[in-house]
Amino acid sequence: MNLRYYQKDALEAAVQGAHEHQKQLIVMPTGSGKTILFSKLAERALPGRSLVLVDKQILADQACEKIEQSISVLPGREQGEHRADAKHSIVVSTVQSMVNRLGRWPRDHFAQVICDEAHCVLADSWQACVSHFDKHAKIFGFTATPFRGDKKNLGRYFDNIAYEISLRRLIHDGYLSPIKVKALPVQIDISNVSSVAGDFHSGRLHDSLTPRLHKIADAIKEHASGRKILAFLPLIETSRQFAQICNSVGLKAQHVSSQEREKDTLLKHFKSCDGGLMSNAMILSTGYDNPKIDCVVVLRPTRSTPLYCQMVGRGTRTAPGKEYLLVLDFLWHHERHNLVRPANLLSETSDVAEIMTQHSFDVGGEVDLLELEASAVEQRRRSLEEEIRANERRKAKVVNPVEFHLALGDVGAAQYVPTVAWESEPPTSKQLKLLEKFKIDSAQVESKGHAHKLISRLMPRMINKLASPKQLIHLRRMGYQNPETATFTQARDFLSRMWGKR
Repeated sequence: MNLRYYQKDALEAAVQGAHEHQKQLIVMPTGSGKTILFSKLAERALPGRSLVLVDKQILADQACEKIEQSISVLPGREQGEHRADAKHSIVVSTVQSMVNRLGRWPRDHFAQVICDEAHCVLADSWQACVSHFDKHAKIFGFTATPFRGDKKNLGRYFDNIAYEISLRRLIHDGYLSPIKVKALPVQIDISNVSSVAGDFHSGRLHDSLTPRLHKIADAIKEHASGRKILAFLPLIETSRQFAQICNSVGLKAQHVSSQEREKDTLLKHFKSCDGGLMSNAMILSTGYDNPKIDCVVVLRPTRSTPLYCQMVGRGTRTAPGKEYLLVLDFLWHHERHNLVRPANLLSETSDVAEIMTQHSFDVGGEVDLLELEASAVEQRRRSLEEEIRANERRKAKVVNPVEFHLALGDVGAAQYVPTVAWESEPPTSKQLKLLEKFKIDSAQVESKGHAHKLISRLMPRMINKLASPKQLIHLRRMGYQNPETATFTQARDFLSRMWGKR
């Protein structure tokens, strides 16, 4: 099975990074082919043994199937009634099964442990499993979480992000579907919904949603009729009731849950038919593959970015005749600003996500998520530049690193926050000396990770004889087109002409 370019890059980055790091994270969007990638990672470790940890049976099914398809190795399975043994070079297990069977597996049995849905790795059950093996095995975590705060949290366990590719990039390259968001004027008040384990209480959500289900169904019929719609609800009871209401307003709807005897038949029919709505209480958030889904309705609000990405990710795969994924977004009333919204699918920072969310309500109709992000990033860039000018304390001969990143068009790097532990350490003297050589104001560089980010941008520019940081800033201020691609000589000549005119 041939890998896509980014899968090849991720595989090489993970293998190379393992020479230096014990526990690495790979960040890739839902639908990008993580299962095939970690199958190849297990293949590269042969004859060393690999353990693949997942958190649900459906993901164990998927992993076993993909491993056999992609590398022609039949994995052992440690889950439920299944028992793997020492002869298996690859073992797939749910965390729930492995945590109760660790006594069967010596601590040094596996050369590597692969954690699917690695955003769960800080949970007690996951920690019990990985800590059993991580003194002897390399740990590779795979997650789709794009938000900087989530990655920083995972940095408490992982010591390196080996590879990361954004949803934005994969949409641009045609590997995932474009996403449009439509904000619907149905107000749902969840301000009094309490929390359990850090997220909204499902039963309280049911109580808040039930009075609004008719209005929601009417809105879906008006704005998404004819699409293949997947809806997520907080409880089985809510999902069943919602499907009935959808049918009553003329939407062809079905409800599916783990309790349904005909679950597989229902899902098979939904996959093959045109249009229709499938309502579920979160059983389809992971491991469900139906590329024809072109509308997702999240009626299970959450504070978890990974969970939200999983839900919307059910519709991000491409399919013949599918133009884009439509995400219907309702007016959730909540006094705290930690409710995950469509903006969090793309934005790494909370301020850009907030700008995007505000803009999504300012614009009528469907809003392209990539265009919305570009507009929000530009607005944030302008505000950052204004902050620089308002707090001007830069020495005449050095460049503010924030302004350098902005001149390159990288707002995310301009708001750099350390993720893994080593990035938070102070800059080394070697790094500071190199930054001073490039005329970067090292007083504005507070961590080793920030210094590394800057140097990784500066060195290729020097090798390729591109404009210096100071030249780049002046080019940007003077309206030079594409200043980031100007050579040192082009910048020198242009600035000489401009200053000569002055």
